[in-house]
Amino acid sequence: MFDINLNLIMGQLVLGLVNGVFYAILSLGLAIIFGLLGVINFAHGIFFMLGAYFAWMLLDQFALGYWYALALVPLIVGIIGVAVEVLLIRHLYRLDHLYGLLLTLGVALAVEGFIRIVFGSQGLPYSIPPSLKGAFNLGFMFLPYYRAWVVVAGIVLCLATWALIEKTPLGAKLRAATDNPKLVQAFGINVPVMLTLTYAGGVALAALGGVMAAPIMSVDPAMGTNIVIVVFAVVVIGGMGSIFGAIVTGLGLGLLEGLAKAVFPQGASTVIFVVMVLVLVARPRGLFGKMA
Repeated sequence: MFDINLNLIMGQLVLGLVNGVFYAILSLGLAIIFGLLGVINFAHGIFFMLGAYFAWMLLDQFALGYWYALALVPLIVGIIGVAVEVLLIRHLYRLDHLYGLLLTLGVALAVEGFIRIVFGSQGLPYSIPPSLKGAFNLGFMFLPYYRAWVVVAGIVLCLATWALIEKTPLGAKLRAATDNPKLVQAFGINVPVMLTLTYAGGVALAALGGVMAAPIMSVDPAMGTNIVIVVFAVVVIGGMGSIFGAIVTGLGLGLLEGLAKAVFPQGASTVIFVVMVLVLVARPRGLFGKMA
């Protein structure tokens, strides 16, 4: 029997929106990499986890706080992404998607194991920046300033990335380079470099999400693995490669998950996967996916 409490529902919807922002940021990076490169990047959650760990290391080893981490960590992880694309991913573009999935899964397992050896399995604390401590009184709940910041900054980040890919000359060149690389190369555009930077940008988004998640989630080796399964479901529901679909579906499913926690907590952990099954049955290409 459902126990409906309006204040509880509103509070869980707000918290669900926070989770939805992380789903949207991660699924956006996945959609960019798959849509423009055709690679199913199962290592995406690892870059999210690395973002949180690099933020912790900057604070612990160099006394560089949250705002420095927001600027530096995506650059650091983006450079790692360049190395991964050049050394590993680049050789799989002409092969079946399964090879990319298996390779990135192997990378994910190797990196997670390495992090466990170096830092252990126990979670590491990362404090909220002093400027964002405190909370709003929304009447039905106290919303921490930091979570409000995550929602606003995350949505702005997602919309800016969508606009960059869909509405700018650079985005047009990226899409053209993936559709017809030989023709684009003939116009003097270095297609391999563009693809490398695309992969680096996608994983840098994941790392930025990891920095934003560090004060909320426990910084531990499994944090990327735990969230990437849900994020893959989000991408499938929105439509593989659909950037707009990744944003809308990530936010929407975060709200749905929050509603489920308030109304039917036992089913909250599976509601997204139930939606995925229903969408795949009714619309196999996803809600916003294009016809093949």
